[in-house]
Amino acid sequence: MPAAPSRERTDILIAGASFAGLALARALISAFGCDIRVTIVDRAARKETRGPDARAFALSAGARRMLDTLGIWQAVAASAEPVTDIEITDSNLDAGVRPVLLHYDNRLDGNDGTSEPATHIVPAHELEQALWSSVASDPSLTLLAPAEILTFTDAGSATTAVLADGREIAAPLLVGAEGRRSPSRDGARIGTVGWRYGQTALVTTIAHDRPHGGRAIQHFLPAGPFAILPLPGNRSCLTWTEDAEEAKRIMALDDAGFLVEIETRVAGRLGTIEVVGPRQTWPLEMHLARAYVAPRFALIGDAAHGVHPIAGQGANLAFRDAAALSEVIADAMRLGLDPGSMQILSRYQTWRRFDSFASAATFDGLNKLFSNDNTFVRAARDFGLGVVERLPAVKRALVSEAAGVTGDLPRLFKSERL
Repeated sequence: MPAAPSRERTDILIAGASFAGLALARALISAFGCDIRVTIVDRAARKETRGPDARAFALSAGARRMLDTLGIWQAVAASAEPVTDIEITDSNLDAGVRPVLLHYDNRLDGNDGTSEPATHIVPAHELEQALWSSVASDPSLTLLAPAEILTFTDAGSATTAVLADGREIAAPLLVGAEGRRSPSRDGARIGTVGWRYGQTALVTTIAHDRPHGGRAIQHFLPAGPFAILPLPGNRSCLTWTEDAEEAKRIMALDDAGFLVEIETRVAGRLGTIEVVGPRQTWPLEMHLARAYVAPRFALIGDAAHGVHPIAGQGANLAFRDAAALSEVIADAMRLGLDPGSMQILSRYQTWRRFDSFASAATFDGLNKLFSNDNTFVRAARDFGLGVVERLPAVKRALVSEAAGVTGDLPRLFKSERL
């Protein structure tokens, strides 16, 4: 008779080496050191084998504090550009004049008279590499890649995952962090609610001869927002939304034609420009998991929620999930409690689910409001932006909210160790 497969044990099993999954692993290892065993199962052999990622993330001050506390920020600081101010405009591409409707300082004032940027723009590949490096050689982490969890079952005191190679791993808690198409979420029989937008996000990087001065620009167009996000040096990441068919047309253009499309949108703001990065697209959709937890199972990051990128908050929500779940797990383990019990996991779900729902609803509403060329709607939103421009207190509140320093924050978002 064939030998029964060996069953390994770990303290926390994470499905997916995503940003959220890697951040969760780093947080737990930072809290417990050699007293915890964390296993990550990822379908990719190595993160470096994936294609180039043209995206850049607007990381909030809260997320930056978390990364700094975990010793990760130092590895990306040189590649990060602080956003000093933000400019918002709303006009057609053929408009002769593009007036700025809303402009605000993007810094947080501290009680000691100092200030810090509310957001930094960080290239996705630099952030991924920093997260990867923070755990790759740690003896508390076991990385299984390429590997895939086929099934998992709750056996009372642990969940047992069966991998494609027949290996079995038992853990008190399995965390689904694979991204929007999460197999573990399906395995836990957690459904989602959401819809496709019929929009596509286009991303690339440009170099320009005029300095951006750390200013981010958001130009609302009928098809969706066009964002110019500053990067170190005279470079910027362009992220914009188009109708799915229009996006296909633009992506099919040769380099010269693609540059013309960009020049039309940038409108001379940055002088002479050239494309210096790959061009990539992503179909846009919104989804929310109907539950964030199940017996001995929890969801984080895009496996739990996918939001419209209009406000650039997807990565920040993922990091807040990782910060909250790591705090819940750490508090439970220090008290000798079972981190995979529903009582413990319910705290995480209560903490994060409403915030994620509110964020998704807000970004969905903003997309519907601004991806609209109705004359009356445009007039109303321009009036609203003009009102906000004259209310400094409201602008400061908006900056604080985007900075991730309001609400019921995890300790890591307050620069506090677990």
